[in-house]
Amino acid sequence: MKSLLCTIYKGSRENELYLYVVRGDDLSSIPEELLSRMGELKEVMSLELSAKKKLARVKVETVLEEIENNGYFLQLPPNINPAVFTYGE
Repeated sequence: MKSLLCTIYKGSRENELYLYVVRGDDLSSIPEELLSRMGELKEVMSLELSAKKKLARVKVETVLEEIENNGYFLQLPPNINPAVFTYGE
């Protein structure tokens, strides 16, 4: 995957929790449990991701790979335990 237009959403339940999806996707491919844990989604921005692009907290290659494999990328806040989303802790 060379480049991708994506939309980034912010969840209402956790600061700095972002969901990256392909621009124009209707979010129907996102697991319902994840959507409910995020709360209300608000579109933050749209941008083109490519290998030349740099993101603040994550490698763009990781985002592109996750979107290609799963249909989305979830950027967790820097101070949250990922087990919260895996095990419901």
